[in-house]
Amino acid sequence: MKRAPGAIEDCLQNEPAFCRVACPFHLDVRDFIEKMQRGGFNAAYRTYLNAVGFPAIVTALCPEPCQGACPRRLSGGAISMKLLEQAATTYARNTDPVRYNVPAKQKKVAIIGAGPSGLACALRLAERKYDVTVFEKSGRLGGHLHQVLPPEIFLSDIERQFDREKVELTLNTEIGSLTGLDFAAIYVATGANGTDFGLAQEKGGAFASTRPGVFLGGSLRGKDSMQAIAAGLRVSGAMERFIKAGGMNHPDEMTGTRLELGASLVASADTVRPSNGEAYTRDEAVLEAGRCLQCSCDACVRFCDLMRYFKKFPRRIAEEVEITIHPGTLDGNGTVATRLISSCNHCGLCQQVCPQRIDTGGLLLAAHRTMREKGAMPWAFHDFFLRDMASANGEASLARRPTGHETSRYLFFPGCQLGASDPRYVTESYRFLLEHWPDTALMLCCCGAPAEWAGDEAVRAQAMARLRQDWSDFGKPKAVFACPSCRQILGRHLPEIEGVFLYDLILQQGITLPLCAPGTTASVFDPCASREEPGVQQAVRALAEKAGFELAPLPLEGKLAQCCSFGGQVAVAHPPYAHRVVATRIAEGGHPYISYCSNCRDIFARAGKPCWHILDIQLGLNGPDRAPPTLTERRINRLVLKRRVLEEFWKEVGEMGKPRMDLIVSAELGQKLSDEWILETEIATVIEACEKSGRRILDPATGSFFGHHQIDHMTYWVEYAPRSDGSFELRNAYGHRMRIEER
Repeated sequence: MKRAPGAIEDCLQNEPAFCRVACPFHLDVRDFIEKMQRGGFNAAYRTYLNAVGFPAIVTALCPEPCQGACPRRLSGGAISMKLLEQAATTYARNTDPVRYNVPAKQKKVAIIGAGPSGLACALRLAERKYDVTVFEKSGRLGGHLHQVLPPEIFLSDIERQFDREKVELTLNTEIGSLTGLDFAAIYVATGANGTDFGLAQEKGGAFASTRPGVFLGGSLRGKDSMQAIAAGLRVSGAMERFIKAGGMNHPDEMTGTRLELGASLVASADTVRPSNGEAYTRDEAVLEAGRCLQCSCDACVRFCDLMRYFKKFPRRIAEEVEITIHPGTLDGNGTVATRLISSCNHCGLCQQVCPQRIDTGGLLLAAHRTMREKGAMPWAFHDFFLRDMASANGEASLARRPTGHETSRYLFFPGCQLGASDPRYVTESYRFLLEHWPDTALMLCCCGAPAEWAGDEAVRAQAMARLRQDWSDFGKPKAVFACPSCRQILGRHLPEIEGVFLYDLILQQGITLPLCAPGTTASVFDPCASREEPGVQQAVRALAEKAGFELAPLPLEGKLAQCCSFGGQVAVAHPPYAHRVVATRIAEGGHPYISYCSNCRDIFARAGKPCWHILDIQLGLNGPDRAPPTLTERRINRLVLKRRVLEEFWKEVGEMGKPRMDLIVSAELGQKLSDEWILETEIATVIEACEKSGRRILDPATGSFFGHHQIDHMTYWVEYAPRSDGSFELRNAYGHRMRIEER
């Protein structure tokens, strides 16, 4: 069955680097370089030795095919692997071959030819403790190496590598026929123009001949010195496979990689030249190794906050999600990746940067839905946001056409967060729209994003159904969006609703305001939901420049827009991770930010980053240092917004329910409650319950009463004091996820 595009199975995490594929020995260059970068010459030498068999010979003859494949070749010069290999050999503390404590095997193998390929095969099989016999028609070892290297170089290397291995060497013995040779497997490595005993290469496996148990390779098959040695090392695996399983179908070597590396990601760095003109010092070797890009498909981990924070690639995430959704426990409940699943911002950047277009965020969202349906997702992760959505779609909701208009060309859909940040963002924007299109309708409600992120499909579908009905009742007008997330959610679930951004209309019609910040440098922060909306990204920049700003680009913007931390409701599910994301975002630009998402604006402002909403600039509302409203103030702002629009645009007396109690909360304590996702209205309910039931404890020394009360899933504790005017002063409060059983 063919996999769908972007399947996790297509992840390129384990694809070999370009240099490794180009190397005849398939040296694990990433591992070698990592050891060299930290000055681990001994460890690097072991990696090199295990890959090439004869390090002195290979270092002397290597033509460095890896250089032609190295992405650095176009940005300062390819990595000087030959000099690094030489440095590893020179500075390693111990270059003695490893002695393998392996039981002797009762199988005899034969190598015909004592050239570099035959000796490499003999070395590997001897290390595995096979009974190895090498036949050589001449009276010396090395074959064609005598024509390319001084004997003292290659003979000493051969002697050193075989020092601890037992091999029967038969010189001056020419094998004229394979008949009568009683060996479990034979490798024919007779060199260039050598005899192949009338055998042909069999296509069914690497090095296989048409005769079972006989393998061909090395210069006999047209290989150069490096390829011949590599073939000898590799054919040992094919021979062992035949001995154990009887098959000649050993897989061929890797011949390519699906790895991709954009040239734009490679910063230039010049090659380190040896100070003596010949070989690196220790420090020079470390510096040159430091130039290596460690080519791998890791764009997701480098760009995605989630994968970088948890240090996990898509394959690992998929595995942990699978055992969480389908655990092998007796009770059928898995918790391995519960927090991981709930920590995704669903910004889409992972899919954007992945060459295979793997949507890890989509995988996590689907897992979230599944966990929700099973009742296995912790309610506390999303309880606040779902209740907040219910409030936005309940007491704070509104859907109206201007008086006297039966249909509307436009429907202003500001979303639930814009007015929560500042009601004037909505009222003044709606005033602008009515000036140009007097029939513009207004809809105040939530798009359903909180329910989608919580995996609650029933609540999301209910919100969509109501929204579709209101839109249809208005004559199916074009929606005017102020929030990129709303545009994204409706585009996914209600694609029949055409839309345009408020900022495009402002740019087209213009707003006459004096330059608010001539010469001020700022950076436009693109909300992650605007990734596929280049038009609004450019419109906001144009508006900022018209207002007098000089714009400095951020490292990642546009198609690579990143999340501010709000998406997915991560702030409750994993606060440390959310704080890390915010800190990272505000550190990426040295200038104040301009955003067109109220969540981005308020989150950055709360963290101390000066930030305007583009409507602050266009409508002349707030400066970049406006303190963001608390959660309680956001709830109140929505109700204030509804009352104002009814009064100003429909001339109706907007009612706003009075609080049941006059609660005095200091600014500092109000912020503490907000940081802990507690509403002051909830605390008022707790105090009211304590007063009504009389279940409270008095501290005579302070005059404070202490009490608790459960609301839905949460138990709240309060410290408060009644005042003579009938109000109550809140002195402290907190909540936790527990139920108190009382008798």
